[in-house]
Amino acid sequence: MTQPLAGRTVLVTRPAHQATALAQKVAAAGGTAFVFPALGIEPVAADRLAAALAYLAGADIAIFISPNAAQFGMAAIRAHGGLPDALRVFAVGPGTARALAEQGVEDVVTPDGQDSEAVLALPQLQAVAGRQVVIVRGVGGRTLMADTLRARGAEVRFMECYRRTCPHADPAPLLARWQKGGIDAVTVASAETLHNLATLLGEPGALLLAATPLFVPHEKIADAARRFGIAHVVATPGGDAGLLDGLVNWFRNKTGSKHE
Repeated sequence: MTQPLAGRTVLVTRPAHQATALAQKVAAAGGTAFVFPALGIEPVAADRLAAALAYLAGADIAIFISPNAAQFGMAAIRAHGGLPDALRVFAVGPGTARALAEQGVEDVVTPDGQDSEAVLALPQLQAVAGRQVVIVRGVGGRTLMADTLRARGAEVRFMECYRRTCPHADPAPLLARWQKGGIDAVTVASAETLHNLATLLGEPGALLLAATPLFVPHEKIADAARRFGIAHVVATPGGDAGLLDGLVNWFRNKTGSKHE
């Protein structure tokens, strides 16, 4: 059977510690992954989490926003004695739930969807008046979840355990390959990653980025990419598996190979 990504090179922009899984999926489908991390993740200093960790000790609900929240949040929580026994744990999306499972956290509630709206629609989060909630996330981000839960009567605090950065990376090897037609698709997992990628590429890469099919795991990111001026934006199902499905479906619909 012909491998669906044979002869195709896919730009993988996930943070360095998260790029391997998608790169391996691309390779398994016959493609080549060009890994160029366009987002950096750094832990927040432990002393800045003290108040949130103290609040967590008496909380009823913890909501982990992302796999990074699971990784960095649980590292800090374990260093302070672990999760309270009675705490109800929620995860935004199956990727975050898997990351929590890898950290030894069981009985995690996660919706079918991949965003805050899907979590807020869960029946377990409708009657939360008087409950104490901790949202584990990176520094900054959307306030929809906190605002909605507060409107439902909950007391909400953030535990911001990591920050996102723009890596210091040399784009020259990537640009050289791209200019020779050596990048067939780009994957990004957030609007911030796309912005960083454009910044790192600079003016020489702007036209290349705009003209290359871009695959993103959520319609909100797709909307941001279209406003950014990307000509072909494909919103896929969530996670690495969803991105791979989107890539495979796109190139299966192309007749022949770019080399023909």
